[in-house]
Amino acid sequence: MKKPLIQKSEPNLDLAFKRSKTPTKIDYDSIIISDRLKSYANHKKAFIRTYGCQANVVDSENMQGILQEIGYELTEDYNEASLIILNTCAVRENAEDKVFGEVGSMKRLKDKNPSLIIALSGCMMQEPSIVKKIERVYPQVDLVFGTHNIASLPTLLDEVIFSKCRIVEVYSKEGEIKENLPIVRSSKIKAFVNIQYGCDKFCTYCIVPYTRGKQRSRLKEDIIKECQDLVNQGYKEITLLGQNVNSYGKDLYDDYTFASLLEDVAKTNIPRLRFTTSHPWDFSDEMFKVISSYKNICHYIHLPLQSGSNDILRRMGRRYTLEDYKKLVVRLRELMNDVAISTDIIVGFPNETEEDFLKTLECVEFCKYDSAFTFIYSPREGTPAAKIEDHVSMEVKHDRFNRLVETVNKYSQEKYKQFEGKIVEVLVEGYSKKDESILTGYTTDMKLVNFKGDESSLGKIIKVKIDKAHLYYLSGEQVS
Repeated sequence: MKKPLIQKSEPNLDLAFKRSKTPTKIDYDSIIISDRLKSYANHKKAFIRTYGCQANVVDSENMQGILQEIGYELTEDYNEASLIILNTCAVRENAEDKVFGEVGSMKRLKDKNPSLIIALSGCMMQEPSIVKKIERVYPQVDLVFGTHNIASLPTLLDEVIFSKCRIVEVYSKEGEIKENLPIVRSSKIKAFVNIQYGCDKFCTYCIVPYTRGKQRSRLKEDIIKECQDLVNQGYKEITLLGQNVNSYGKDLYDDYTFASLLEDVAKTNIPRLRFTTSHPWDFSDEMFKVISSYKNICHYIHLPLQSGSNDILRRMGRRYTLEDYKKLVVRLRELMNDVAISTDIIVGFPNETEEDFLKTLECVEFCKYDSAFTFIYSPREGTPAAKIEDHVSMEVKHDRFNRLVETVNKYSQEKYKQFEGKIVEVLVEGYSKKDESILTGYTTDMKLVNFKGDESSLGKIIKVKIDKAHLYYLSGEQVS
């Protein structure tokens, strides 16, 4: 029998666009779990698949914590699960296509096990057209919820299970901050810590300000306590997360900045401290000083470029010029000659000319990035750029993309080659996926290292002599 659909709240991009000066609500209340849901979940298994960025990883870790408190056992095999959650990403179309493909394939699981609960969450669910498609095409999906109501997961599951209905509850709002959510971290060695949520930059191609709400910073005390707890638990690395970490605190404090927070977290004595993502527009002198003053702050900066053309940057709404960006890169390298810089670059923004693209290539040649995440522009419904009529063919865009990747790889390979014969410090994270006799981990500047070593080194920072540089990783042997 077909389940009734209850549309509690559906996404609305006009509402998601609005910003007010109302202070962000911080909620410290614990989640609410009914006794009947705990009884139902006992001895049942739950599976979560995560798509997209580190923010989604933390959301999934919180959902795992909530599910464990309900009574579910977590599994990595969805074939044995009674509950499947796909935590989705909306940044590019191919990520959405993967989700739809996966949801379609899960119909056979639902046919085999009608009591299976399939839930979709994350940024895709904040898009009205996506939710309408799910409601219409995928009756196997029991629950749709968004980025703003993860804490309501127990209540939503309770209603889906015991009312035998399908539920859509997606809020389009500025958002609040939920503290004290349970969490099951995916690693015992390194952890992501949110310092802010949302974004107010509204780059013309980006859906994130709509899917994640307004920029809202966590209180410094809550962040520092979380980081200190991780240090006390033996974690070796923390990455501070935000859509634009450089602007942390602007909505809360007059005299406490991201540089202040970075320094306070460094003082917890976490062995390695990272942060992402930095918007070039907000990189301050104070940040330069703090990064270069603390040895445990990794000399690795992710600094999105997006385009080397000032005209494209203007139409993207990026708020900096190519000249500003280059000055920032030069200053970083003057202060830290060992700094590694990675970036994001979009090829094929609507009506990008060959001249625009060549300026991007010239910037890559100037910056000589250690690595770059390169993408072909993907229009996001509801964003200003998606409304632009584009006269550039996909054939041209793919050709430019290939030329960009070739140029990026050339300089990346040069950077990796410099490590041959050197001894580097590696945080050992696990075993190679291709060879379980090989250990793997990262240097402070985010170079992946596969090496022969002692398995007792797992979770430790050890020294490795690099024998050979490959395109995307280094290989060597442990020396201590």
